Amino acid sequence: MKRFLILLATLVWGASAQAASVLGDDGLHKADWMRNTFKDLREDLHEANAEGLRLMVLIEQRGCIYCTQMHDEVYPIPEVDALIRENYFVVQINMFGDTEVTDFDGEVLSEKEMVMKWGLMFTPTILFFPEDVPDGLSATEARVGYVPGALGASMFYNMLTWVIEHGYDSGENFQAYHARIFNAGGGLGR
Repeated sequence: MKRFLILLATLVWGASAQAASVLGDDGLHKADWMRNTFKDLREDLHEANAEGLRLMVLIEQRGCIYCTQMHDEVYPIPEVDALIRENYFVVQINMFGDTEVTDFDGEVLSEKEMVMKWGLMFTPTILFFPEDVPDGLSATEARVGYVPGALGASMFYNMLTWVIEHGYDSGENFQAYHARIFNAGGGLGR
């Protein structure tokens, strides 16, 4: 009986992990909370604000094992999934894509050229933005936080929360915030 339960649990976990990671025609992972937009960041910010959400830009690439890790192990966690769905407007950018992106400063480049302009080298990279971006700033100048690679579930959950709570305005940097929450037994505890 014990073997049967272990096998059943393994099959259920494996099925949920597979369902969590769906690849699109471009080879990038697709989640139903991602928005299909014209990739005009100022318009995306306006739409996010109209919905009471925070703008989050997710840069990924085909074959990225760390992107797969996030899509299979972190994003599907119910608490993380709920935090994203309830609080974020997510736009995906292909690190090597050709779709045009309009930066906050008005410059229009292909996805791959924009990623180069922003000086980003790793995937996944996640950029978080304030509700208001002054004219003339690029995305990297306007961001209030970013994730340069895969994070564990607890740290990513705390990052999402830190942005929602405007932790960047409090004077407490994210690492100190995460340590304080984690040491107090808060967050996901994973």
